Amino acid sequence: MKRRICVFIGGRANYSSIKSVMLAVKKHNKLSLQVVVGSATVLDKYGNLYEILKKDGFIIKSTFYNIVEGNNPLTMAKSTGLGIIEISNILKDLKPHIVMIVGDRFEMMSVAIAASYMNIVIAHTMGGEVSGSIDESVRHSITKLSHIHFPANKDAKNRILRLGESKKFVFNYGCPRIDLIKKQINRKKFSYKNLFDKFKGVGPIIDLNKGYLIVLQHPVTTEFNNSRKHFELTLKALNKLKIPTIMIWPNIDAGSDEISKGIRTFREKSHPSWLHIFKILPSETFINLMINALCLVGNSSAGIRDSGIIGLPVVNIGSRQNKRLRGKNIINVSYNYHEIYYAILKQIKIKRYKKNILYGNGKAGERIADRLSKINLYVQKTISY
Repeated sequence: MKRRICVFIGGRANYSSIKSVMLAVKKHNKLSLQVVVGSATVLDKYGNLYEILKKDGFIIKSTFYNIVEGNNPLTMAKSTGLGIIEISNILKDLKPHIVMIVGDRFEMMSVAIAASYMNIVIAHTMGGEVSGSIDESVRHSITKLSHIHFPANKDAKNRILRLGESKKFVFNYGCPRIDLIKKQINRKKFSYKNLFDKFKGVGPIIDLNKGYLIVLQHPVTTEFNNSRKHFELTLKALNKLKIPTIMIWPNIDAGSDEISKGIRTFREKSHPSWLHIFKILPSETFINLMINALCLVGNSSAGIRDSGIIGLPVVNIGSRQNKRLRGKNIINVSYNYHEIYYAILKQIKIKRYKKNILYGNGKAGERIADRLSKINLYVQKTISY
């Protein structure tokens, strides 16, 4: 009998972080893939990821809605609680042997709690890392609920072991996102033709052939009240530079609505001819934009883990990625307009850094799937020291 591997997708970051594993599980002769979607995935406000999943060839076994409107700490807590209720019923019906949980998002906490109480084996990717925001606490909590661990680097593996997890169940295979990037790097040069018509962004058509920035800045939950103020400093620096810019809409965390208001107000007042905004882009399209960009600006983990294998210059703003393992291609700045402005100028002059493989060599997906097919399954956890 094939082992049933249930993967929950809560948003675009989840999907890009686990897609190569899903593809490997799907084609493995000893595994059966179950895809469940919820949270931001099913909300048009954050882009139509549901349709992207279907176009990529994945059959969605179940869908649920758990997001309470408001984008503040209270609604995040309530959404997590609703997620536990919804995913519990789905897991009861699907009866997976293993639930795959990605990273540190609040919706992933819902799945981890439900699966652990239902005696379902949990496999966790991207555990053991250090960062800012509530994600730091959620990530380590999920590690303690999980049975099988797939950290993205040696540093993270060692931290998981120090948390008391058994070395027999901790495997450093690298980050699955690197698999997708390495695949795209080896393909022919990306064409920008029809990009703006195909993916329905907002703003004027901009000429990407002359060089462009990518901006991806999310709210920091522990700095919730300053979300808009922090983002407006980035907009101020960008408006002075006026370099063609592709901006991706912020995620669903507390503070997202304030950033969204800041973007809309800026567009209405300034009418920037250099800015185009997308809710969401397919992972391959976003990767290709990264491969050809002048610089990535913001606080996304894409600037920390994805950029290294490309050698892409990055300006990392604020505390969201605090202490995460990073390469020399990244300049860290505070929420300061002048720091952001001059860091971008410096990075676009450098153009490219030497590539690094801090987060793996692009073979994580197949190695994780193979391990899932043969590892001994257990549900009773004990600390290893």
